[in-house]
Amino acid sequence: MKSKFLFFVLLSLFSYGAWSQEIMCSININADQVVTTDKKIFNTLKTELTSFVNNRKWTNDEFTNDERIEMNITISITERVSINSFKSTITVTARRPTYKTDYKTQIFNHVDEEFQFDYVEFQALDYNENSYASNLTQVLAFYVYMVIAIDYDTFSLNGGSPYYQKALSQVNNAQSAPGTITGWKAYEKTKNRFWFPTDFMHPNYKFLRTSLYDYHRLGLDLMYDAQTLEAGRQKIADAVEALRNIHSRVPGSFLMQEFFQAKYLEIVNIFSEAPPQQKNKIYQTLILIDPGNTSRYEKLRQ
Repeated sequence: MKSKFLFFVLLSLFSYGAWSQEIMCSININADQVVTTDKKIFNTLKTELTSFVNNRKWTNDEFTNDERIEMNITISITERVSINSFKSTITVTARRPTYKTDYKTQIFNHVDEEFQFDYVEFQALDYNENSYASNLTQVLAFYVYMVIAIDYDTFSLNGGSPYYQKALSQVNNAQSAPGTITGWKAYEKTKNRFWFPTDFMHPNYKFLRTSLYDYHRLGLDLMYDAQTLEAGRQKIADAVEALRNIHSRVPGSFLMQEFFQAKYLEIVNIFSEAPPQQKNKIYQTLILIDPGNTSRYEKLRQ
């Protein structure tokens, strides 16, 4: 990712660290709802999944320690269907660094309630990027590629395209899998894994991808300095305003809900100290395009 490398080149000169893998992921397995005498299997699962995500090279680019994408994955197991088969919910969040600060901005926050998988303790995890091997690794790879795609979109305009395509490839591979695994097909729901990369690559959402870049690279990354803080905040306001274009075409869309799920609190914090006119304008836009969080935006009226 050439543009991202250039963006952090000064920081890397002072880090003296080795090149790193792209993802720094923390994985938690919550099995409180499962009645079993053998909880050790879930510790093993955590260790193996952490290794799978953190030790695999997901792109051809080099990252410094400062550039790594922070991910958190929580798998909440709701049912042990059989000795080696589980139903669960997976929650995925991700943050990326901001320029010249210690602040990490959330770029992804999603709950997927359709995560079924088979797991045999100590058996090697199967994964093939070009074909379906296991729903366990397929789902994790899918979300890694989605997070990388969004991260790249925040650093360069439409920079995430190759990784939305990789995420879609995971969808296509899973659709050919035998059995009744859910969460991958368009007809099952309007908000599932199929629609994430499909919608991001649809022309209807070009303003969202532009806003991701404007909000982060041209807005948030300028707010490290008092001299550029107001310019950065205005760019964020413009990026949010541009999302009216999507709202007019696809009101209540899946991707808009996902964007604001990750960003509503940050937006409130950014504009709580804005000039009254700017604060009121962003408030009016937010309650129109993100009505589900209207109560949270009331702070902007104070």
